[in-house]
Amino acid sequence: MPTIDRYPQRIVCLTEEPTEVLYALGEQDRIVGISGFTVRPPKARKEKPKVSAFTSAKIDEILKLQPDFVVGFSDIQADIARDLIKAGVEVWISNHRSVDGILGYIRRLGAMVGAAEKAEAYAQRAERHIAAIEAAAAAFFRRPKVYFEEWDDPLITGIRWVAELVRLAGGDDVFPQMSGESLAKHRILGDPGEVVKQAPDIILGSWCGKRFRPEKVAAREGWDAIPAVRHGDLHEIKSPIILQPGPAALFDGLEAMHKIFVEWEKRQRG
Repeated sequence: MPTIDRYPQRIVCLTEEPTEVLYALGEQDRIVGISGFTVRPPKARKEKPKVSAFTSAKIDEILKLQPDFVVGFSDIQADIARDLIKAGVEVWISNHRSVDGILGYIRRLGAMVGAAEKAEAYAQRAERHIAAIEAAAAAFFRRPKVYFEEWDDPLITGIRWVAELVRLAGGDDVFPQMSGESLAKHRILGDPGEVVKQAPDIILGSWCGKRFRPEKVAAREGWDAIPAVRHGDLHEIKSPIILQPGPAALFDGLEAMHKIFVEWEKRQRG
């Protein structure tokens, strides 16, 4: 009888976060295909064939790779998953939307490839990093009110893990009630004047896939009344480190926000 591998040996990653996790765990040799949007780690783009976008995938190319496991993210990739399942491929679509969800994702993916201990150690490292940032933020004299913008036309506010990271970094998201909506269409701000009313101290922009333009934000009608605009506190957080629910957000994304908040808070102390 042929030998059946206990754990997947040929994995296709439809989004960046499983690629980043598997490389961090030293399990990158299992990866046979990645998303074209993958930028972390940089060497993955050089080493692995790119077979998917976010809402589409080259099904034939994936099947040629003979994967025994495909990992994707969210309901947006449901059609890709359906086509692969119909072709007889085992597919796991995660749907986590929180910081705890990201930590659980690292542990689950590690267990699925037989690297549970390494995954646990990596998750604990992330938890220590989060705790250190949160402890530093607890010493703030004043916490900034923060507006996070995921897209500019229409205006889309930050998703749950982003709002949670804003809080952990030392800020307060001005639209916490919207962050719980998993779909972007439910986080659209119909009235830009709502941001003016919230008077954020800091505006963070991460326009998924394109450069944030603070001068365009500052020029919006009535936004000159916003403290963040008056004081020039408009900052870009690069989308690869904050808009994918994986390790990048817990490490680099969180740290980038915290550094911005620290500088703002220092100015408040005078």
